[in-house]
Amino acid sequence: MLFYLSKFLPLFVYPLGMACALLTLALLVRRSSQWQTRLIAITLALLWLGGNRLVAMTLARSLEWRYAPAPNAASTLPHADAIVVLGGATRTPGYPRPTAEVNEAGDRLLYAAWLYNQGAAPVIVLSGGAAPWSGPQGISEAEVMAGLLQRLGVPEKALWLETTSWNTYENAGASLDLLKAHNVESIILVTSAIHMPRAYATFAGPEIDVTPAPTDFWVSQAEWDYYTQPKLSIQLMNLLPSSQDLTLTTQAIKEYIGMVVYAVRGWL
Repeated sequence: MLFYLSKFLPLFVYPLGMACALLTLALLVRRSSQWQTRLIAITLALLWLGGNRLVAMTLARSLEWRYAPAPNAASTLPHADAIVVLGGATRTPGYPRPTAEVNEAGDRLLYAAWLYNQGAAPVIVLSGGAAPWSGPQGISEAEVMAGLLQRLGVPEKALWLETTSWNTYENAGASLDLLKAHNVESIILVTSAIHMPRAYATFAGPEIDVTPAPTDFWVSQAEWDYYTQPKLSIQLMNLLPSSQDLTLTTQAIKEYIGMVVYAVRGWL
């Protein structure tokens, strides 16, 4: 029940969910045209801000760049006893998909495979259980990731699977138990850059040395420099809301909510 509530309740804090709630409220107060106008105006402002490119990029950048490597350290390869990849990067196989697929966070697997093939660590720990929507076969995210990584040249013997966790907190607990059982002292943590602040804070501790290795960046330096330059044509385009930017704003808000909840619960 807590799992479903944690997914359901934040929907009304995200711009789209809050806009739907405000419009519903506007319908309920239709006898008061003044209040109805105010609620509709607030809804429009909310959707415009949430879908604004500069708002979305600023929020994402505030999270993604916390653990971004230094500009001159792009060729420096981290080294550790194991690479840990968090779930959330795949779509399970099932009709009409011919095979397992990566989603928007699939860079996690590409980066982990590259790190392994470059000799950054001898094993990869894959963390993620079977979500309720994975279908009747109940295939865990870890198993799906393992199959995809093997296609990328990572041998099966180098893959350790953690198949019980459903969220970042459980990822950390179950993965650390597995790592301790194998006397692992240092890891390279791979997840999406926007998710790294919460993930790193959950994994970090005195028991194991954690090197953050973010990937799947929404905002690059070149994109930031381009869209923030004081050029009228660019800034006019920035004023137009888009569904992609609304998605990015929602992702950033999700992470900030997650960090607050994890802090209150003592999980960080």
